[in-house]
Amino acid sequence: MRVFPRFQRIYLRILLFTLMGWTAGFMVSAVVAQTVGPASVSELVTELSGAVVNIGTSRVVEGGNGVPFPRLPEGSPLRELFEELNPNYGQRERLPQEARSLGSGFFISAEGLVVTNNHVIEGAEEILIYTADGERFVAELVGADEKTDLAVLKIDAGAPVPFVEFGDSDTAEVGDWVMAIGNPFGLGGSVSLGIVSARHRDINTGPYDDFIQTDAAINQGNSGGPLFDMNGDVVGIATAIIARGGSSRGIGFAIPVNLARPVIEQLSEFGETRRGWLGVGIQDVTEDVAVSLGHRGTAGALVVDVTPGGPSEGALKSGDLILNFDGRDIVTMTDLPRIVALTPVGKSVTVQIIRDGESLEIAIELGRLETGERLIAEARTQTKPPKDEDVPATDDGKRLSPDVREMIGLSVAPLTRELRDELGVVGSVSGVLIAEVLANSDAEEKGLLPGLIISEVNQNAVQNVTELDSLIKAAREAGRLAVLFRVFDASGISRYVAVRLG
Repeated sequence: MRVFPRFQRIYLRILLFTLMGWTAGFMVSAVVAQTVGPASVSELVTELSGAVVNIGTSRVVEGGNGVPFPRLPEGSPLRELFEELNPNYGQRERLPQEARSLGSGFFISAEGLVVTNNHVIEGAEEILIYTADGERFVAELVGADEKTDLAVLKIDAGAPVPFVEFGDSDTAEVGDWVMAIGNPFGLGGSVSLGIVSARHRDINTGPYDDFIQTDAAINQGNSGGPLFDMNGDVVGIATAIIARGGSSRGIGFAIPVNLARPVIEQLSEFGETRRGWLGVGIQDVTEDVAVSLGHRGTAGALVVDVTPGGPSEGALKSGDLILNFDGRDIVTMTDLPRIVALTPVGKSVTVQIIRDGESLEIAIELGRLETGERLIAEARTQTKPPKDEDVPATDDGKRLSPDVREMIGLSVAPLTRELRDELGVVGSVSGVLIAEVLANSDAEEKGLLPGLIISEVNQNAVQNVTELDSLIKAAREAGRLAVLFRVFDASGISRYVAVRLG
């Protein structure tokens, strides 16, 4: 038996007690860890599930043509032979077929109003609502909105139905627990739990994208279902996923209720939307655009055009930089259409802009977007062509000076009557034609192409090559790092492009 000196025995006892303490601490930690975590949501599910419904739709769609086979034109001598060889010969073509789809929704009133996605019921000939207790009802479409992908339905249940309340989606912070209830793959009544993964997501599905991103499982069939916070209030409406084969990959998107609520209220009351309309076309502000305007930062929305007959005619003009609308800062260009759409029609608002380097506040009474869309369409067809004296009949041979050509990376030519007819230039578009874009130039990187028309330089109109040459030289002499072009395509659609002076 090995004997340890006294001090070694003391050391071993201390070590033994320490190890026992660590073991006990680990066991206590393990016990604590078993009790820590998200609390059960079973009571919340029981309380809310009755208000969530499954939605089934059906519609008749055109059938296919059977086995693909070439079709020869009428009168071809081989047509009869090919038809006899066709494996589909003698069969009825394009037989109508019934297409069915599934989705989710939820009651928002005891009277049976149901909210869902527009894409769930779009084109449906019959809409069926299946409640949590197994009842089935035929639903009536009250109103739908394609821009926000929302729809309101109505059933007559013969008695009050359980319903849920809207919360405040602005209070849903990244990391907050959320719960989705819906009808994935037709299973019905499925519950998934996750967190708010991100806010203000723009996934390019429409003009008002401002989605809540969540990792709560959302699959095909969840569309239109509610996303609840832990108070049991609806903070979002499930609408899109990033997936393969319709399966959740942990990235789902919900429409925030603060964006959805006014749309739902309008659809419920009027059967249609009644959005505010400012009457301007806008684009985002890049760093180069800001430099060319002499503005610091990229906040705001740049006015590209003003709709004739719209609310902003005579108040705003192309080149204005909108920084604030009705007391709300415009951080990015996409903020403006969303805020305007949520503002009541007819309201007088104050718009803060930068024009020619000066800050201005302008009062504008909003119109209605649905009316504005008709005005925009009419304006595109009713623009007057330029006067004959403003259009050169022939090419005068004038071109940019070599140093200016190198500075902007472009070659231009006069926009003659012959070129206007050849390119199909519409309306009152005038200026000079981009004939060539130099390879590896900033102009090429910014997407300028031959065939586009330069109508303005630094918000000064240009009618010929000489004016363009002079304005570029003046910008260089003034120490500008970039020039701001307004360019049109042949159809009359315009945008601003800032090109750095090389």
